[in-house]
Amino acid sequence: MSKRNVTVRMKADYEYEAVNQQGNVVEIDMYDAPNKKAQSPMDLLLSALAGCGSVDAVGMMKKKRKTIVDFYVEAEGDRNDGIPAFYKSIHLRFVLVSPDATEEEFKKVVALSVEKYCSVASSLKSEITFSAEVIRP
Repeated sequence: MSKRNVTVRMKADYEYEAVNQQGNVVEIDMYDAPNKKAQSPMDLLLSALAGCGSVDAVGMMKKKRKTIVDFYVEAEGDRNDGIPAFYKSIHLRFVLVSPDATEEEFKKVVALSVEKYCSVASSLKSEITFSAEVIRP
């Protein structure tokens, strides 16, 4: 089993910074528009899911030797009105611009990507545990 770690640190009341083991940084904020400078945690969840599905789908299409002129995923989440405002449903729209790929083969690739290979999609079904501690200065 491999482990991954990130540390999220508060920078200001509505600003955070996530850093992984390699030192890569992702800015997070909870501001409303027009003050928003970074993605919220819920935006990042959609980004992670779409990004994970993208890597697998593109990889499979390249293995099929298909030409990729453009590729993108639009992720839309429908959130609960109450608290917590979790995603009740998420829709991913995969778009491939290619002169030699068929819609049928791309649909199969996308289904494999999301349902079998995407670690983020599988993680949304996982058990989550937590602990908490207070450190006194």
